[in-house]
Amino acid sequence: MAYKHVRILLHGQKYRNTIGNGGMKMSTSRYICSEHVPAEWYEKAFSHIVKLSQLLKNVDSIDGRLVDIDDYSTVVNERMEQRMHNFKSIVRSFLGSPLMQKAVKKNMATLASGKCTLPDCFGKPNEREPMTVNSLTVVCNFLNISAQQRKEVRFTVCPQVTQHRIWMGALEETLNGLKSEMETLDHHCYSPSKGRMMGQQIVQSCLNFLADRAVISCDPDSTSWMRPKPARVPESPSRKWEEVLEMFNHLLKCLRANEEGLHLYVSKLEAMKEGLSQIKDVLVDGKIGYKEARHQQSLLQKKLRKTLGHSSQCLFTLLLYYLYGSIGDIEVDVCGGLYGSDGGDRFCLYMGRILTSDDEKMVQSGVKQLDRALGLFKFIWETAKMKGVLELQGHLWCVEAEERLIMYRGNVFFVHKISI
Repeated sequence: MAYKHVRILLHGQKYRNTIGNGGMKMSTSRYICSEHVPAEWYEKAFSHIVKLSQLLKNVDSIDGRLVDIDDYSTVVNERMEQRMHNFKSIVRSFLGSPLMQKAVKKNMATLASGKCTLPDCFGKPNEREPMTVNSLTVVCNFLNISAQQRKEVRFTVCPQVTQHRIWMGALEETLNGLKSEMETLDHHCYSPSKGRMMGQQIVQSCLNFLADRAVISCDPDSTSWMRPKPARVPESPSRKWEEVLEMFNHLLKCLRANEEGLHLYVSKLEAMKEGLSQIKDVLVDGKIGYKEARHQQSLLQKKLRKTLGHSSQCLFTLLLYYLYGSIGDIEVDVCGGLYGSDGGDRFCLYMGRILTSDDEKMVQSGVKQLDRALGLFKFIWETAKMKGVLELQGHLWCVEAEERLIMYRGNVFFVHKISI
């Protein structure tokens, strides 16, 4: 239930069995299995939401990390991270209040003017829960896609996302992102750990290896005579992806003991390691000649396509890179749901995002993050050949927002005001 997850700091005391606030005791255990919450709870919660939104102004949580919206730099601050977690947890519970439910419906009816479906959204506690989208299984479960349709999704997606250029791009994006994140942590830490220093050296070695052994990019449809001949170099034994796999094993060993601030990239290293273990016997060398290089690329794709299953996080990471050019799992603040029309030929997928301010850059960023999540679900819906048209709808909440409707890439996004 919604209130089960509200564990916040309120005037220096944590939510446990009861919460003391200004002489008032607020029991959470009573509300874990009940939606009957006294008005006093919402009043106290709202004052805390306002305070936290001011402390977190222009800071947002994107793909599992805190970001300054002004320049999209990473914010390294444990206290701020805890505040953000608390802020979004309280707001999720606050959205269940009768007044907020009524306000959302009124706002949608006023602004929509026939532009979109008006589902009865976010009324159920499970529709106000957060969701981390890190595999095709999460998406398919949410959309109620059958086992047979899941096979269709994998069969269609695998050939697209296991292409050599997608594999290389996702691998380099992971390593470059990790390198940048480690440099950011070093900037905020006077004495980086020995493990992290060693990890940085391994990351650079991986990037150097890929750069040294990179196959010159070419158009798959071009003929062999159009490809430049590799430069003559002294013969050396051909190298395999197994070397990169070994470096990943050492890197993960270094980072698991020093994971603080790097959990996103540790999980992505684990995901890409899954793919590396399947192609460890494939050659990776830019100096083996055009035909042999093309053969090895084809072999790489064949092995990945055959071995990466529907629940594979490696497959999902490749899909994210294929669609968006990024590898971060998608975090949804308010998971929403799927609304179906009476005729069964039209559906509306709605999700929500919680913002710390009504600043235009913050709202634009929130819309883009929501659009990315919604777009992924629609891609899987269409790939599974689900019956009916899927409409996408986003909702954003922030304190004292100017309520409005935003059209972005053909989809509707509602901005709602958090108030009592």
